[in-house]
Amino acid sequence: MISQLNSAAIRSAYASNFGEVKEGATPKGAAVISKQGDLSKIEKLREAIESGNYKVDIGALSEKIAKDLLQ
Repeated sequence: MISQLNSAAIRSAYASNFGEVKEGATPKGAAVISKQGDLSKIEKLREAIESGNYKVDIGALSEKIAKDLLQ
């Protein structure tokens, strides 16, 4: 029961903070697109995912998740 309440509180806190960025700030981890229409990086990712060549670095992903949870 307590764990369900805690997880519900965490979910609602996360949802309320999701997408909030201070004015003039760039969200952490966001890619900056220099000009509108610059989709080359996205297209390369899409092609790698569709062809099955995209690999996930589990170590780096888990480290990032852990850091985000500790903040």
